[in-house]
Amino acid sequence: MRKVNVIPNMITAFGLACGLFVIFKLIIAEPGAGTHQVIQASALLLLLAAFADLLDGAVARAIRAESEFGFMFDSLADAISFGVAPSVVLLKNLSLQQGTGLSLFAVIGAMLFSLCGVLRLVRFNVRANEAKGNADLAAAQKKHFTGLPIPSAAMAAVSANLLLASPFGEKLFNFSDEAKAIVLISIMIVLGYFMVSRWKFPSMKMLHFRVPSFQLVFFTVFVALFLLYGILYFFPIVLAIVAWGYIVLAWVLSVIRLIAGKKSKTLQDFEPDEEEEN
Repeated sequence: MRKVNVIPNMITAFGLACGLFVIFKLIIAEPGAGTHQVIQASALLLLLAAFADLLDGAVARAIRAESEFGFMFDSLADAISFGVAPSVVLLKNLSLQQGTGLSLFAVIGAMLFSLCGVLRLVRFNVRANEAKGNADLAAAQKKHFTGLPIPSAAMAAVSANLLLASPFGEKLFNFSDEAKAIVLISIMIVLGYFMVSRWKFPSMKMLHFRVPSFQLVFFTVFVALFLLYGILYFFPIVLAIVAWGYIVLAWVLSVIRLIAGKKSKTLQDFEPDEEEEN
């Protein structure tokens, strides 16, 4: 039997526990119980799960503890924490009468989001296996993702729910319950599409800073303090800006690439993949 390294899998298990807690806590809550406080607590737990998702892989690589078991465990944990939990948050946040067309639309939107998230993970796993024997594919995967990563989609979905449920969002948008439901369900469907799309999304690994170390440290500290202050006092706004800022950035880069055309070398990494033939 091959050795299974414990530390990275413990981190993955912690992230999975955060996602499961969100799901089980919301399941036992009353319908429409997705208040601002409940959604904010769910968002914080899913942020912890996202941090654990980043940390487990980094730790596994650092201590050379990568394994097939850990790879599969991480994907299954992501499917639950980032594929199922945001859909549960949506359904509990909306106070919809059963048997109506809008409630059916909500169920369809939640199912599409979860299904697309699982398909996104399957495609990622297949491409990761293909890249093991191909240096070019491995290098390309470090620069960008094909399709919106599921943790980013989860954060965008939950941040939209949290923003519209917050006092600031209620004053700014002033949606009726039906309008809010349509907006949130439509967001879930759009995020689901971009998870299975062939649009490119940047990876953090592609960032290279050519600045003196002191300036980089100063900038990092400044950004960290700004984010911490925002999380403490303006959490719904900061989470929405960060989550949707990443998605909008990817959209802008991809659109620029499409406008530039295939003959241009501008942002070649963001050329959408062509459809694969079966």
